[in-house]
Amino acid sequence: MPEDESLGALVAQASNHISTLVRSEIELAKSELKFDARRIGAATGLFAAAAFILHLCLILASFTIAYVLVDAVGLAQWLSFLIVTVFYLVLAGLLGFVGYRRLKGLAGFRRTKRSLQTLKGPEQASLAAPSAGEIGSPREPVRETVP
Repeated sequence: MPEDESLGALVAQASNHISTLVRSEIELAKSELKFDARRIGAATGLFAAAAFILHLCLILASFTIAYVLVDAVGLAQWLSFLIVTVFYLVLAGLLGFVGYRRLKGLAGFRRTKRSLQTLKGPEQASLAAPSAGEIGSPREPVRETVP
């Protein structure tokens, strides 16, 4: 009977049930993760194949543009291929520059570093360079004086 069980036995049963529940939840999460990982792997392979085919199409389109420049504009063959090549070099340089500018603005785990330094101790945290929000002297709270 449940009324006859001691408090210690009830706590032990509750602890056992909670432990079983946690293990079951972990197993469920593992199985879901494995299923998602397989789907992500298959999707990645399909995206890679699509990117390869698009790359081949870009090469063929480049030849087409070069030969259109030869026929429609009347440029020399070497000059039309040079124009297409220079266009792609300029495009690659522009994309590289934009990518570099995006990477330059990364935070670099500044908040995590600051929080770890404060865990080490306040004297070591003060050695860190201040962030934009911390520049200047900190303000002291106004204390009211009671006459």
